[in-house]
Amino acid sequence: MENLNIKHIAFIMDGNGRWAKKRGLPRHLGHKEGCERVIEIYEECAANNIQVMSLYAFSTENWNRPKAEINHLFNYLELFFKREIARLLRDGCQVRTSGDLSRLPKKTQKVIADAKEKTKDCKNYVFNICLNYGGRDDIVRAAKLFAQDVKDGKKDIDSLTENEFQQYLYTTDLPPVDLLVRTSGEQRISNFMPWQLAYAEFIFTPTYWPDFTKAELRKCLEEYKTRDRRFGGIGDGK
Repeated sequence: MENLNIKHIAFIMDGNGRWAKKRGLPRHLGHKEGCERVIEIYEECAANNIQVMSLYAFSTENWNRPKAEINHLFNYLELFFKREIARLLRDGCQVRTSGDLSRLPKKTQKVIADAKEKTKDCKNYVFNICLNYGGRDDIVRAAKLFAQDVKDGKKDIDSLTENEFQQYLYTTDLPPVDLLVRTSGEQRISNFMPWQLAYAEFIFTPTYWPDFTKAELRKCLEEYKTRDRRFGGIGDGK
């Protein structure tokens, strides 16, 4: 596929539980199957020269789910990184995180910290996994960090710009999202990256995440090619 001019793609990986329920399986097996799709989708993104991939893996609201389901999800996450870290290193892919990791199980925190440390010098791609992440929390946290810098005399409040504020977000030096894909048919962003999605294109597909294959992603990329991104100006369609 030709250059799509997508620097950053984001995914809301929805429908794991419903995929499992439809097959008479426990919900956690939907998450397990969903983890199997992640590396395939990463490979397709890399094949299309998409440098940054963000995944909404666990939101600040997901703590309301059953504890057993949450534990399974973090176990699958740990297995994913242990299994795929060699591939990410080989590809020159840096592991990043967005969200407050302090509430995650200590074992999960260590696995993620190890993956981030091993890949910190990788420059080709960024694999940004959003854990205990909420978009509003991201903005509030950034505002507090900037306010603290003002209080400490490091910043002047009148000098604040959008570009400078961006540096206080979890995604600090990452480009804004060009394309958001949400699976399972739901059509909302669910508190995911509201700042970063300001000018993103949205594609909502009815496919559950465990069934979201490389071919499904290619369909989304073909759809993206038809979009006229104007950024507030006058586009090709006039």
